[in-house]
Amino acid sequence: MAKSKKDQSFAGLTEKFAKNIYATAKGQIRLAVLARDLAPLYEQQQPFRVLDVGGGIGQFSEYFARHGHHVTHTDIAEDMVTAARQRHQEAELSDRYTYHCASLQDLPELLKGQTFDVVLCHAVLEWLATPADALPLLKQLLEPQGLLSLMFYNRDAKLMANMVFGNFDYVEADLQVKKRVRMSPQQPISPAAMDTWLAEHQFTVQQRTGVRCFHDYLRDREAAKEHFEQLLRLELRYNQQQPFAALGRYQHWQITHADD
Repeated sequence: MAKSKKDQSFAGLTEKFAKNIYATAKGQIRLAVLARDLAPLYEQQQPFRVLDVGGGIGQFSEYFARHGHHVTHTDIAEDMVTAARQRHQEAELSDRYTYHCASLQDLPELLKGQTFDVVLCHAVLEWLATPADALPLLKQLLEPQGLLSLMFYNRDAKLMANMVFGNFDYVEADLQVKKRVRMSPQQPISPAAMDTWLAEHQFTVQQRTGVRCFHDYLRDREAAKEHFEQLLRLELRYNQQQPFAALGRYQHWQITHADD
């Protein structure tokens, strides 16, 4: 009998996660894209209530905390929450945070009906056993006039990258492997599927951005290190234009309630 899928936690992988994701060109591009996209929000003088779902070690939410907004930081892994708290203490930002070790599914009950002006949910859904089920939960947590910042792993881009690099057997196997790689998302989501799910829950996409539209197709990855600033400029120039935006390894969509 096949094992049922479970939500992925990064418990015990805090240092590896920080090293493999954020200490690399791909992680730096991710942060730069999010910072550019959400600057109109975190630069607001009016203080927002911000919820960071699956916030990991809390790098990105610091943009909001540094501008005086209050952030509720959550993650399913206790060591991630501990590392985030320590990081924010060292940055003298911890007084602008509330911390919870909890899954997304537990948040509506844990937060007792609280809603937030901004909900950050970055690189979380692709680690869930049933990603579509996250949308109504996120909607419960979002203020009627609020904004959901949703970043998800793009199945279409994963397929394209594997074709570019000649992994034909993997593509023919529908991107399935027998041996699971723990740091590789197991539930990539196609933008078409995400559009369907959002429509079902009366969400509207206000802005679509591709994250790493070029980086992940480079045959010479050393070029990303040697010419990083130039690569980043080009990513930021083209990542909201089609067809390039659709090729981003991640999609960053800014989403509101449909009646807004």
